[in-house]
Amino acid sequence: MKSRTAIRKGGDEISFEILSYLIVTIFAICCFLPFYLIFIGSFTDEHWIITKGYTFFLTTENFSLGGYETVFKNPDSVLSAYGVTAFVTMVGTVLSMLITTMCGYVLSRSSFPWRNGFAFFFFFTTLFSGGLIPWYLLCTKCFHFKNHLYALIIPGLFSVWNMIISKSFMKSVPNELVESAKVDGASDYLIYFKVMLPLSKPLIATLCLFTALGYWNDWYNCMLFITDSSKYNLQFTLQSILSSIEALTEIASKSGMNVAALPSEGLKMAMTVVATGPIILLYPFLQKYFVKGLTIGAVKG
Repeated sequence: MKSRTAIRKGGDEISFEILSYLIVTIFAICCFLPFYLIFIGSFTDEHWIITKGYTFFLTTENFSLGGYETVFKNPDSVLSAYGVTAFVTMVGTVLSMLITTMCGYVLSRSSFPWRNGFAFFFFFTTLFSGGLIPWYLLCTKCFHFKNHLYALIIPGLFSVWNMIISKSFMKSVPNELVESAKVDGASDYLIYFKVMLPLSKPLIATLCLFTALGYWNDWYNCMLFITDSSKYNLQFTLQSILSSIEALTEIASKSGMNVAALPSEGLKMAMTVVATGPIILLYPFLQKYFVKGLTIGAVKG
């Protein structure tokens, strides 16, 4: 009787695993197909896209490098934009993690007497803001952000939402570790760097991914503060190229010219691949920390 139950239970487990893998595989394919279509579309001829639509397969008839040729028609500007974006992303992410986790550590300590007041001050800024014009005047007149790379870094340094996540995460760290470190004579800086940061690797990896994505995809601050083309970031450079092509396409259509000669659709796909390709490669290295960072604290003991 026991053996039959065990066999039946084993069969249920196998069928459940097969069903689970099947569902996950279907969802994975659904998530992968748009990226695959974008990648193939970036190598598809513009005339083919206009007349026959997008395709999942490349042939000698529809293959074209027109989109990439347009993007890299001026390679120096694109490579310069890549350098600016990479520098801003790396420096901004590191500084943002230091500031955010430091603030979260301070507000998570019960020994800090004004933690509730500061927490309310931070939370209040998520409900109300000063508006775009006062913020722009503050950045340009007081901080002199105009045409400086720190204009792309400083506005994204601190996120209240990330600080709240850091505070909640560090509050779950046993207070006995901090107290024992203080008994051994460790200062708050030493506790932060030697105790809290090593225990917060899942948190740091998760927030680093979100922050790096924000810096990498940012074009708004570049539009507001940067007028020197040598300091344009990648997203704003690609947006400028796309706007130029769309303007030429509109002029060509009104003039009766061949619109298919301008690779506007293929350009969009090529720009997406150029802009998102490098940042996608970052995720596999942070995946294990990312999953742990999302699930940590879900079970309270």
